[in-house]
Amino acid sequence: MTNITAILPGSRRRLIGQALAALLIAALALPAMGMSIKERNQLDLSKYTVNDPNASYFDVPARMKLLKRTENPMLLTQVEALSTGPSCQQLLAIPPLDTKIRIPGFYPSPKAWRKISGPLFQFEKAVANLAGAYVTSGDVYYGRCLIRFLDKWARHDALLNFYYESSQPQAWFSTESMIFSAAEAYSIVRPAVKGMEEEKQRVNQWLSRLAYKHKAIPGQPNNSCCNNHFYRRALYASMVGVLTDDDKLFRFGVSAIYSALHDLTEEGALPLEMKRGRRASHYQNYALLYLIPNLQIISRQGYDVFNLEVDGHTIKDAVNFAIEILEDPDKLGDLAPHEQYKGFLKDDQYLAWMEIYLSHFNEPRLEQFLRTMRPIENRGAGGYVTLYFMDPAAQQQAFTAAQKRRARASRDQE
Repeated sequence: MTNITAILPGSRRRLIGQALAALLIAALALPAMGMSIKERNQLDLSKYTVNDPNASYFDVPARMKLLKRTENPMLLTQVEALSTGPSCQQLLAIPPLDTKIRIPGFYPSPKAWRKISGPLFQFEKAVANLAGAYVTSGDVYYGRCLIRFLDKWARHDALLNFYYESSQPQAWFSTESMIFSAAEAYSIVRPAVKGMEEEKQRVNQWLSRLAYKHKAIPGQPNNSCCNNHFYRRALYASMVGVLTDDDKLFRFGVSAIYSALHDLTEEGALPLEMKRGRRASHYQNYALLYLIPNLQIISRQGYDVFNLEVDGHTIKDAVNFAIEILEDPDKLGDLAPHEQYKGFLKDDQYLAWMEIYLSHFNEPRLEQFLRTMRPIENRGAGGYVTLYFMDPAAQQQAFTAAQKRRARASRDQE
């Protein structure tokens, strides 16, 4: 191979050599891109199989037993609020989304996105409320209502007709959390509902069709193929895989954990989330919003994935980095601007993963984030996570609205 600098005069050779060295240094400073789809498909995940199709993402009977005997005021307040659930007839009157779903992008058109997404949020809230009503009341009526509700959508082939082009992926994005919200709520009630076998079968088949059609879209290289959107697809794949005893779907969900751990930088950053500039912290956190519940689902099948190590990294590295950059953006180093958007920390839904993580590890720094925000809920990533996961000894009372405002103001000044 010809050395291009060898045939040039000395001064020009030095200049070009310096420029090439600068480019090399800059390239080395850039975070590595994510594991490719091809690399992911080559992972040997054959040891991961569905061991218990009736295992939800938490131990439902054990939690219901705990909630019956708890004296924790915050949990009791949630129990009281949720135990009288929504009207089943009103929910069954909601028309299924069986026509083409087309949604504008969030960042260019937030108002239009919010307005058009209303029916999607209504669906997620409905299934979350029915699952929460069953857990807090113990009344299987709410479980039966949830299955009837999902069966109606299954019979209409709802959510299967969504618009997708690489330049307009929002309908694809928005239906990701709907699939998981349906699957997670269904997993909570299905084992307790006797009979309704035809309805259950239709719901199982509908969720499977949704998952396979949705995940068949690979996403864009170094973007939605492999970033937080992939983690969100993996989340519903794991849960639907469990519900339908489908090892292929389940392993697709597991592959996201291997991919994320493989991608971590030495600091614990997810490179594809660091590409978001001023929102790098938000998207490191956002990725964990889906990775942690996925780990929880997989762990419920008997796998110690919260301690899984890939290329020297565990999920603790990603969590530690997220906490560090939320507390001190300077810890981002050269990965992203230090002037970071932190508005998401005022919205409890983005902290849902922390509640699940704390059910596995002692991490006082996360308790500080949750203390002023509990009870935490997220329609599309875990539902009523404080109700389902919080240790009753962790916190007795929720902060008042005034206390929350003061805490947020203090956090904004830090």
